[in-house]
Amino acid sequence: MTTDSTSAPARDLLSVAMVTLGCARNEVDSEELAGRLEADGFRLVDDPADADTVVVNTCGFVEAAKKDSVDTLLEAADLKEHGRPQAVVAVGCMAERYGKDLAASLPEADAVLGFDDYPDIAARLRSIVAGEAHEAHTPHDRRTLLPITPVERSLSTTPVPGHASGPASVRRRLDPGPTAALKLASGCDRRCSFCAIPAFRGSFVSRRPSDVLQEARWLAEQGVRELFLVSENSTSYGKDLGDLRLLETLLPELAAVDGIARVRVSYLQPAETRPGLIEAIAGTPGVTPYFDLSFQHASASVLRRMRRFGDPESFLALLEQVRAIAPTAGVRSNVIVGFPGESEEDLETLCDFLVAGRLDVTGVFGYSDEDGTEAATYDGKLDEDEVRARVEHVTALVEELTSQRAAERIGEEVEVLVERVDEDADEQSVEEGRAAHQGPEVDGSTYLVDRGPQVGDLVRAVVVDSDGADLFARAL
Repeated sequence: MTTDSTSAPARDLLSVAMVTLGCARNEVDSEELAGRLEADGFRLVDDPADADTVVVNTCGFVEAAKKDSVDTLLEAADLKEHGRPQAVVAVGCMAERYGKDLAASLPEADAVLGFDDYPDIAARLRSIVAGEAHEAHTPHDRRTLLPITPVERSLSTTPVPGHASGPASVRRRLDPGPTAALKLASGCDRRCSFCAIPAFRGSFVSRRPSDVLQEARWLAEQGVRELFLVSENSTSYGKDLGDLRLLETLLPELAAVDGIARVRVSYLQPAETRPGLIEAIAGTPGVTPYFDLSFQHASASVLRRMRRFGDPESFLALLEQVRAIAPTAGVRSNVIVGFPGESEEDLETLCDFLVAGRLDVTGVFGYSDEDGTEAATYDGKLDEDEVRARVEHVTALVEELTSQRAAERIGEEVEVLVERVDEDADEQSVEEGRAAHQGPEVDGSTYLVDRGPQVGDLVRAVVVDSDGADLFARAL
């Protein structure tokens, strides 16, 4: 029987704290889990120390993220030993990816739940808090759970995190800020040799436009001003629904939702970024001209070993198309250095591209083997010291280029979404937000030097200074 959270005193309800690690896609999954738990009689609390059970939504992307996940689980387990929490539960990508192995190596966690447990998360937590043993799942390739043909996947009943249909209230906001991630799709059909994500996230599955729009309207009712569209590969949206250009149709509808000031698209595959999509992102009112392009490298030979496509010429031509429509468009990317077989010439090719590309922000990652990936079997591995040296070299270049690109924006007019207003001891306010070219958390901030704006305001301003990726702007 489901317990209605309105029918029992709050103090009698089991309390739960959600701790989210990793990307914005995980944030959506956490909010769906929170909505399910609250609807089924749990009381949500912010501080894990005040909760009966702590749910840690783990990240399993790279080694550093896995370590953060384990450390967070151990910290929560320490609370259990010395405070209120009765149970610590691991969910998310790392839990799905390692299942029984994680449970065996981390006995401090009371349970490791996979994606298949999400629809019944409340029942699972109640049994765990009651002391019942939960057998962690045996990891398997989730791509095998869906039809090979994309258009047949809509008939599958396999649970896909963040894809709850029906009332959008199944999601419960955990961050009251004016920006919210909105999931377009999950999974990936690409076979990049370095990436394990498709194996534990599954094949690519688009959400139906009606569900995306319904959730967008609900988010707007919650005070959201910017929708951050997330997926593993947004350029593939709609291919399993029979229309590869569905995103071009959906963007104007999302931008027209009452209360939404701007819509931002994340994670575009360069090889799939078609001219019509560039035009829709760069030219649709209410959609930010922001291009999160997953280049990963620039050397054609390295990209082939990564099982990707491209070269400096095609990437620069893509950027030229973007800037022909929106000269001040924001562009960010991530690159991997030290990939097996990467030569000094390959590294120089990457650096030359980064100089020519004038990206706003670039994330730099050193290659490391990921369990179960093709690249882990490759010859030509560079030693850790060499990988580290190359990361430091490219990072130093990127930091210089990022500062130069931000300085180029001095004098530019921007629209800043205010996300934080703090008053200091001298009653001076600090207004922090993001311009259209700055994505949440990863692309720097814009600080307004004038007093007055409130959180959620969209302020026209002119850039007067910069510091790294951060801008300082004066309201117009």
